[in-house]
Amino acid sequence: MRGELMNKTILVTGGCGFIGVNFVRLLLETRQDLQVINLDKLTYAGNLQSLEGVADHPRHTFIRGDICDPELIDALFTEHGIDTVVHFAAESHVDRSITDPDTFVRTNVFGTFTLLEGARKYWLDQGKGNNCRFLHVSTDEVYGSLGKTGYFTETTRYDPRSPYSASKASSDHFVRAYFHTYGLPVLITNCSNNYGPYQFPEKLIPLILNNALQGKALPVYGDGGNVRDWLYVRDHCEAIVRVLEHGQTGEAYNIGGHNEKKNIDVVELLCDMLDTKLGLPENGKPRKTLITMVKDRLGHDRRYAIDAGKIDRELGWRPKYTFEQGMKKTVDWYLENKKWSESVMDGSYQQYYTKMYEQK
Repeated sequence: MRGELMNKTILVTGGCGFIGVNFVRLLLETRQDLQVINLDKLTYAGNLQSLEGVADHPRHTFIRGDICDPELIDALFTEHGIDTVVHFAAESHVDRSITDPDTFVRTNVFGTFTLLEGARKYWLDQGKGNNCRFLHVSTDEVYGSLGKTGYFTETTRYDPRSPYSASKASSDHFVRAYFHTYGLPVLITNCSNNYGPYQFPEKLIPLILNNALQGKALPVYGDGGNVRDWLYVRDHCEAIVRVLEHGQTGEAYNIGGHNEKKNIDVVELLCDMLDTKLGLPENGKPRKTLITMVKDRLGHDRRYAIDAGKIDRELGWRPKYTFEQGMKKTVDWYLENKKWSESVMDGSYQQYYTKMYEQK
């Protein structure tokens, strides 16, 4: 059923980030009857170039701005008649949260609060709340670390271990508070590790892929035994649409890929795929010989694993891609879009906004 998203005006925050870009593209490709208002601050991880080909789509409006700006948020709700929010915008890199935690608190906590207030004032105070939805995209990291067995469910006690996960846990609590206190029609999704096209190269898979192509060292934390559940980004975006259309307001839904992998296994698979597809490097050595074990990250959670049974049972969603299928599509995309990666690595992607808007 698509009725719940018909003729909607959706505010997508962080729509130039990795997952946001893929979500905006999905909406514009598969929905013909809604408007997308894309709000992004264009920090280092926001790449308007990733929307090339759809940035000037008639149903897509890009606005450069900060979710922490209450005047801007209020104006967006009023001027565009926002009735749906999908909130991706966040600082998300754990390493950066360790060295710069205040930025994570500001964006992830205060930014979410500002959006909730904007929605509350426009939807509830003005009696526009019918058929509105605020979907907050969160992470499985809020649950802490698992041992060798067990899975995170929607009722798992929160136990964040890094400034990043603590800031996301706090924002989750604010979203729930606005549901219980004001009746704001909210939804929360907690996803596992995403991978796929347009991912900034500080994250594991694009970092390893780019380094391997350049013959650089492939850094792996600790003993490489940290386990993550990997979710192909297209699967994640389709799950978010399913939650928007069918989810029960006030509820949380875990979204996982059913693909638990050790970090070292992910890196070795990537190397093997590149060796098979491109052949061995000039030195004749497999790319796995570039793997370099480095000092473990502070507070590095050992294992994350999602139980995605609720979204399957209640909403009929399950991932379409196995890890091997998703990785093949990911590797193919990066090899076919080397100019995109090069522009990110040399920083020229940050000039794209000027070319698109300021020079017009």
